[in-house]
Amino acid sequence: MIAAVIQTVEALFWVLVLGGLTARYLLRMRRLSTVMLLLVPLLDVVLLTVIAVHLSQGASADVTHGLGALYLGFTVAYGHSVITWADVRFAHRFAGGPSPPPRPTARAARLRHENVAWLRGLLACLIGAGALAGLTLFVGDPERTAVLDGFYTPLGIFMFWNTVIAVWGVVSALFSAEDGSPAPPVPASVHTDARG
Repeated sequence: MIAAVIQTVEALFWVLVLGGLTARYLLRMRRLSTVMLLLVPLLDVVLLTVIAVHLSQGASADVTHGLGALYLGFTVAYGHSVITWADVRFAHRFAGGPSPPPRPTARAARLRHENVAWLRGLLACLIGAGALAGLTLFVGDPERTAVLDGFYTPLGIFMFWNTVIAVWGVVSALFSAEDGSPAPPVPASVHTDARG
């Protein structure tokens, strides 16, 4: 049952996002577009409510409950940025809006980009872990929610790789020229002079 709810919520997410953008840019129905896009966060509330009600009725948690908690964390953390990303491209393609901005090339902008991406991943993990812990406390029966404990590991793995990618991006930005191009190689004569 929960798996079907997750799939439905995911499908409705895209229906509301693409429908909202279609209403805004193709049909010129800004009010309808706003309503549809404002409904997107309600999907997360519906998902969490369905999971909580299902568990409160005596069901034991299974893999789908854990996936629902993780899905919640990631849609809250990444949902707005996905909508913004799609909005810029929709506006450019169908309403003569500006081109989507390229990836930042200046060092400070690249560093900020990497930090924001890392923080967004951290937020997703914190919300997912909070949802798992909240469901465990809500049910109040560790035996019925034992399977949820296994979902902290995927969050840890995600956060590990999120950090590796962020560190890679930060190091890459720090060792690039200010305009984003690779730093020029140091001439051999400088190395020779430095050694004396």
